[in-house]
Amino acid sequence: MATVAIGSRGSMVARSTADRVLLREYLERDRLFAAYAICDLGEREFPRTRWGIATIGDRPVAVAMEYGGLTPQPLFVMGDADGIAAILKDVVRPRAAYVAAKRDVLPAVEQHYRVEPGPEMIRMWVDRSTFQPAMARVERLLPVEVGELNRLYQLGFAAWLPATAVAEGVYYGIRVNGRLVAAAGTHVVNRDAGLAVVGNVLTQVDHRGRGYAKAVTSAVTAELLRACDEVVLNVRVDNPPAIAAYRRLGYQEHCRFEERLVRRSTPAWPDLAAPIRRLFGRRPGHDGQLHDQAHPVNPPMARPVGPPMADPTPEDPT
Repeated sequence: MATVAIGSRGSMVARSTADRVLLREYLERDRLFAAYAICDLGEREFPRTRWGIATIGDRPVAVAMEYGGLTPQPLFVMGDADGIAAILKDVVRPRAAYVAAKRDVLPAVEQHYRVEPGPEMIRMWVDRSTFQPAMARVERLLPVEVGELNRLYQLGFAAWLPATAVAEGVYYGIRVNGRLVAAAGTHVVNRDAGLAVVGNVLTQVDHRGRGYAKAVTSAVTAELLRACDEVVLNVRVDNPPAIAAYRRLGYQEHCRFEERLVRRSTPAWPDLAAPIRRLFGRRPGHDGQLHDQAHPVNPPMARPVGPPMADPTPEDPT
């Protein structure tokens, strides 16, 4: 547990937590931005996560969540910048991750991480009152078809899905001459919270411009809205055709945020030898400290194998 002095505001405490009630209450302050994190509070996903919270007195002021798995994994931060910095300093400390954060708190992340450049993201959302379904011939994909689905995804981005992801999620596709050419699915669903995230949307290059991405996204959205109050998705700001297609389905912008590859720039564990070095006046930079040498990799898009928060949405303008 770390304590940070905040002047007249009192002492800020950063600590780990597994209190889902406390976390849910805080995340609901910006439910749509925190949709992934709220979904990860569900029974299936929560054991795969690690959470940190910063408080002043009894009042939570920031949270951070690391999704477990092969590095780099998603890292979500929300709240007060000082609180985020304190959590990342001492509590949630991945060596490398894909961070999702509002732009104004990126400096807090940069206190402990080298932040790679990347495009701004848009969080879009829809509910039953705004949804405008697209009429098209689509089919629900089954777990036994996961091989065909993975072959499609390998044409557009690095991804791998197990059959359980299809069984537990919602996936729809379109076939042309018996071959799967477009698909959309889910990153994560929490029916108890009434939230779901659409992802893994891809149309084969030769079949773009025909409305296939919009059609399969519509089918997935319609299915999710039967059990969920809101459905969200991410899209890059530099993809106007996809943004327009989602708007025609009734999705609207909630906020903009950053999704960046980050690599630890400060020691990944507390430097227990520092007091001894200070005692003997040892010069910095000659302590033999090992620094993170993780290399950036292309982010896998399939949630079960550790995706980032964003999906490389295809350019399909119709």
